[in-house]
Amino acid sequence: MYITDEIFDLAHKNASLPLQDALDLAYLTGQRPSDALSMTEHDIVDGNLIVTQIKTKKPLRITITGKLAELIDRIHARKETHKVVTGALLVNLQGKRLTKDVLRNHFDEARKAAAKERPEMADSIKEFWFYDLRAKAADDTSDDRDDQAASNLLGHENVSTTRRHYLRRGKIVAPTE
Repeated sequence: MYITDEIFDLAHKNASLPLQDALDLAYLTGQRPSDALSMTEHDIVDGNLIVTQIKTKKPLRITITGKLAELIDRIHARKETHKVVTGALLVNLQGKRLTKDVLRNHFDEARKAAAKERPEMADSIKEFWFYDLRAKAADDTSDDRDDQAASNLLGHENVSTTRRHYLRRGKIVAPTE
């Protein structure tokens, strides 16, 4: 399913700080949850976030600008409040590397809280999976730029893969006069 901005915002608002960082990082980079969890400070080189996708081993250089730059600054500021130091970008409330299980638990809690806040949207909120952020990133990038930009962000060799698996909303078209 396509995650609307409203559903994303509800989950984000009800999320813990570590989950907010994870949601934003996964969305802004268009990467799989495992790739977002594996990102470290050492992956920031010359103003780019270097991502080597776990599944495909595809390397990407994502420019750290705009909202991604703001997120990285926010992550650095939050990490500075902890005694435990890790190179991981995503950390838990104690400053240790965020794990897949903790991410899942925090995400489940945020969805429950969002569904309780907006019961009329509960079914749609419950259908939201963290992995759906990859498709949201692809759709939103395609709308803002084009399908090729979405394909590049996801690390696909061929734009047809992006179209077939991730572009869920369809093209914006104008009616006949």
